[in-house]
Amino acid sequence: MSDGVSRRQFGFLVTAAAGAATLAACSSTPAGATPPPAPTHALGPVRQIAAGDLDVGYVDAGPRDGQPVILLHGWPYDIHSYADVTAILAGQGFRVIVPFLRGFGSTRFLSDRTARNGQQAALARDVIALMDALDIPAAILGGYDWGGRTANVVAALWPQRCTALVAVSGYIIVNREANLAPLAPQAEYSWWYQYYFATERGERGYRSNTADFNKLIWRNASPLWHFDDSTYDLSAAAFTNPDHTDIVIHNYRWRLSLAEGEARYDDDERRLAAMPAITVPTITISSDFDGPAKNGAAYRKLYTGPYQHRVLDGIGHNVPQEAPRDFASAIADATRQK
Repeated sequence: MSDGVSRRQFGFLVTAAAGAATLAACSSTPAGATPPPAPTHALGPVRQIAAGDLDVGYVDAGPRDGQPVILLHGWPYDIHSYADVTAILAGQGFRVIVPFLRGFGSTRFLSDRTARNGQQAALARDVIALMDALDIPAAILGGYDWGGRTANVVAALWPQRCTALVAVSGYIIVNREANLAPLAPQAEYSWWYQYYFATERGERGYRSNTADFNKLIWRNASPLWHFDDSTYDLSAAAFTNPDHTDIVIHNYRWRLSLAEGEARYDDDERRLAAMPAITVPTITISSDFDGPAKNGAAYRKLYTGPYQHRVLDGIGHNVPQEAPRDFASAIADATRQK
């Protein structure tokens, strides 16, 4: 799960709040209907393709000559977050690609010798490798949680590959140095699972109780979403991936500087640590999960291209599954901004 109010964002929320009223591009969008308990559409067949370090499992829907959209899920979720969004966008003529991230579903490492690395640059390079394998020069990128961070990283480092960006929770690129600074107690309490994962007990506990653990996260992150057990079970199948726990534990330990990444990503991470501006057309979305950062003020200055911010009240963390029409509308609108 993403940090919502990240450690970096928390540090300048106080000063940013004073300028919130001047956010010219900020709009408050009602979520509309109650979050649906189950998807109303089924995803198409999962295909496999060799891309970079991975054999990637992905869904490819809509016309092959449609404008490409790549939708990236988070933790502890999977591609089924986008079942309804995919159907909506494919019906509008978009080509929609929804991959399992490394450590999820049918995505596998091609080599046993490859590090089971969950750092942000590795996940972003996975997206570029997938685009290359599918011969997609550029795409609209959308995501939430890990997927939102990954989409932001691609847009920041390789803007030529990103036609437009839709990012839930805004600019959540990790700065590990900033993450070393402590937060107020209530904010620290919100990230209890990150500290649990930092321990040997936490790793063993997650490995032993993955399905129950992740169901608890779903409930806590989206308290107004009364999802069906069958809905959860669709996604829970993705957590049986043999690399799942290794990737999850490394991701959170890496963020807290308790585990190192790979040297091949050092240049990417140095660039990201400088908090590069994102220049591509962007729509950010916030929900109840984002708490004090809901108005988007903390990260507005980091998006320097055409920009909108949309607020979804009554929606939790899994925005595309809880508010699929709102998310799909943001994807369709992202390239139309001026």
